[in-house]
Amino acid sequence: MANQLHPQLSTKYLTLKYGLLLLPLMNGAVIAADKPLQESKPFRLNISQVSTQSAEVANGNTELQRDSLLLSAGMNIPLDQQWSVGFNVGYDRLNYDWRNISLTGPNNVSSLFGSDGQSWDHINRYRAGVSLNYRMDKRWSFSLAPQIQYAYADTASADQAQSYGVVASVMYALKSGNMIGFGVAYLNDIDEVRTVPYLAMRWQIDEHWALANPFQAGFSGPAGLELSYKFNPDWNIGFGSSRRTERFLIEDDDTVVETNEWVSYLRGGWQATSALSINLYAGYYFDSEVEVTNQTALEIDNQGAVALDIGFKF
Repeated sequence: MANQLHPQLSTKYLTLKYGLLLLPLMNGAVIAADKPLQESKPFRLNISQVSTQSAEVANGNTELQRDSLLLSAGMNIPLDQQWSVGFNVGYDRLNYDWRNISLTGPNNVSSLFGSDGQSWDHINRYRAGVSLNYRMDKRWSFSLAPQIQYAYADTASADQAQSYGVVASVMYALKSGNMIGFGVAYLNDIDEVRTVPYLAMRWQIDEHWALANPFQAGFSGPAGLELSYKFNPDWNIGFGSSRRTERFLIEDDDTVVETNEWVSYLRGGWQATSALSINLYAGYYFDSEVEVTNQTALEIDNQGAVALDIGFKF
């Protein structure tokens, strides 16, 4: 339900909220590249909590602090030596904590809420997808992944919040076993059609260093790149970056909010067992902006973030 908000005094200090994770036996490698395991485990459960600092919006008094809880489950089924099929579902709860909202005067954010100041605070995002993978020979492999998503705020309903798309990629394996390729995501998002190209890579530089995609390309943006270092089979670190996008419905008349930003992060990973992995992130969002349909985009100050992922495979 929408809340009636009024301008307040600006807070003096930025605060960093840390997310509390539930269900510690679930897999949270939502934004981490999977670590290859000797034993094949086709089923996975994921949980991840991401929290950002409070940041000024439009260089004014209004501040925004975000918390995200991301849940997903998936499976991959080999059909034969060349074909495999995958299934995945997920639910995300995005919390936008608005503070000191300024609706009038210089640097106001009335374009985000309207003159009555009704805010959107909570976003529900449901998603599902199927992937079909084909390995043509020792060198070439192809993937086609249709997906569907519903993303809407507490001020809107799911009826008009549907998005759908498909991600296609082709990979080429070198004699060394390293793989490089190209992918493109065609996304019929809420009230907008987007095409997102990306570089697909899985490159083992040596026994310790590797370069790979940390994200799955789709509605949230391209796949990004992460450089990782493995100390031993149990411990590894990584540094990565990518462009991120969130788009969701806030009113049932096709009024949509979109955030765009870059994120860079440092990751520490622990493979506790063959089934359980834990990743801790320290991140930094920059070049961030938020806009509503047919309105001018407003800048969001750079902000730090933390995330904790717990992953379980079976």
